[in-house]
Amino acid sequence: MDARDLSQELGIQEKEVYTHLHHVARSMKAKKKKLIILPGQCLQCGYIFEDRKRLTRPGRCPQCKRSHLQSPRYQIR
Repeated sequence: MDARDLSQELGIQEKEVYTHLHHVARSMKAKKKKLIILPGQCLQCGYIFEDRKRLTRPGRCPQCKRSHLQSPRYQIR
C-alpha cells in the first residue's frame, strides 16, 4: 500500500502516515519482521528512487525534473 491507501484505510491524514511509518519500522524489529519500502518511480522517464532514505513521497524527478511520480509503497514481511 502507499501512504494514500494507508491514510484512507486508517482514517488519518496522509501526512500523519509518514510519522507512523517510522514507529512501525521500529516496532517490527521487535517482532522479527521488517518494513519493506518499494521505492517510488517517475512515470515520465522511469527513474527509480532506490537510494532514497526518506519515507515521504518525492517531489520531483532528479533526472527529468517532472513531478508525475508513483508514490513509494510499504509492506510488512
